[in-house]
Amino acid sequence: MYENRFTNWVRWCDRNVTEEVKYPGIYIVAVADEDISGSNFSWTTDIAYVGMTNSLKGIAGRLKQFDNTIKGKSGHGGADRMRLKYQNYNELVNKLYVAVAPFTCNVKSHKPEDLRVMGEVAKFEYDCFAYFTELFKQLPEFNDQKRSTKYSLTIGRKK
Repeated sequence: MYENRFTNWVRWCDRNVTEEVKYPGIYIVAVADEDISGSNFSWTTDIAYVGMTNSLKGIAGRLKQFDNTIKGKSGHGGADRMRLKYQNYNELVNKLYVAVAPFTCNVKSHKPEDLRVMGEVAKFEYDCFAYFTELFKQLPEFNDQKRSTKYSLTIGRKK
């Protein structure tokens, strides 16, 4: 379900190569030991985070915030939780993949059709959470605030 809505998996370092990242939408981050780049998106236990954005900078802007946070800055809650488990950025990014589901609209617009599309983005994120939970009986690890703690609230706080 929903598989056809997403791009193929791409390596984290190639996340901005596709045109789709300029739009708002959903992004799914996976941590995989085997190279899944180029393969069709599929629901897997390797999925570590599901996120969405309706920002002016699109998915690319949100992925930049995610990347900045796993590097050690702040700005993304899910990435802050991932950073606690994966503290070596260079090792992590070699196993990090992303697939996106873009939604074409004008996020600056207040036209009903654009507002409805932005609402579809938010709904689709929750649909993805629901489907993942149906399949695996839990949220992705770094969406689950009870299961994963933020780096900034633990090790980062001690610095």
